[in-house]
Amino acid sequence: MKSLKVLQTFAKIGRILSMVAFILSIVAGAFCIAGIFSLLVFPDGGFKLFGVTIRGLVEKEADISLSTMYATMSCGIILCAGEAVLAKFAERYFKNELAAGTPFTFDGAKELMRLGILSICISTGTAILAAIVYGIFKLAAPDVAEPSIRNGASVGIGVMMIVGSYLCRHGAEISEKKEA
Repeated sequence: MKSLKVLQTFAKIGRILSMVAFILSIVAGAFCIAGIFSLLVFPDGGFKLFGVTIRGLVEKEADISLSTMYATMSCGIILCAGEAVLAKFAERYFKNELAAGTPFTFDGAKELMRLGILSICISTGTAILAAIVYGIFKLAAPDVAEPSIRNGASVGIGVMMIVGSYLCRHGAEISEKKEA
């Protein structure tokens, strides 16, 4: 029973981290939207602080063109939306697992399988969509810097969740045999 207590502690931590990831994804996406909006509304850079605008500071210090800023924030919105959806599904999984009291249930295994598949599909899909958006920006403005969109970690985590779902299903089968 000590192991189950540790698993439940990890599930509580997972639920909290999922909620934090969801909130941070929403906030980051909102900042990307606000950034695009502010560049559209204040094309000259908006307000000045000590004679320097934020746009001018970013363009000069980071050596990033305006087109790259638009492209990066547009891709950021897509990637943040995907992460928010995935975090919400993860939070639901952990909530249901905590309510069941064990990860070794057929419903929990099925939900973990779905989470693994979603992790792979959402991370790959948003990376492809972001790359397409970046490509469109690159066609429209040749000064757009090369993207650095990576999704390998999410795919690996998704595969691990799928494997974990089979372990949980096996545990549920063993529990079912003991009860019978």
